[in-house]
Amino acid sequence: MLEIFAYAIGIMYTPGPINLLGLQSGINNKTTAHLGFFSGVATAMLILFILLGYVGIELIPAKTLPVLSFAGCLYILYIAVRIAKTQVNFNNQKTTTKSLSFSNGLWMQLLNPKALAATLPITTIQFPAADISGMAVIVWSCILALLAFGAPASYSLAGHAIGKHMTNSKYFKIINLVMAVLLVVVAIDIALTHVLVQ
Repeated sequence: MLEIFAYAIGIMYTPGPINLLGLQSGINNKTTAHLGFFSGVATAMLILFILLGYVGIELIPAKTLPVLSFAGCLYILYIAVRIAKTQVNFNNQKTTTKSLSFSNGLWMQLLNPKALAATLPITTIQFPAADISGMAVIVWSCILALLAFGAPASYSLAGHAIGKHMTNSKYFKIINLVMAVLLVVVAIDIALTHVLVQ
């Protein structure tokens, strides 16, 4: 059972597109506004854990993974452009962009190859090894979904701690551009490893 937590925490709490967005939201003082986004991420993980926990890898044939990965890349690039265009304004709660929504978090995580990298080994290897089946799959899926909520939320809290010490809007614009570039790098990495290599 500890192996499940160790793997889940190790993969969910490392930098990725969702966690980078969480960091950016905290830096821009939008942690509370993005609770729906974090909930969407958790819901997507809950869906993946339950579906894959019962059906396993047969639900997502290997030949469809590049297509899902490509869609994820496009969505990550869309979010990167949105962040790069963020207008920083200290007279209006630091940014003037719309908050990321529940549906943003849900779809981005469902299309995120990192989500499959997190769920497949747990549901197809670790669940059976720990004799987790039946209703236990739902219970464990809920626990792991809470961990998924905590990942971008913790990054957002860290970003909030950093952001409240900044007083120049120029720094926020630079951080937003850096975050956008990092998301582009993530999208390229996903394309190279999950789309073009297939």
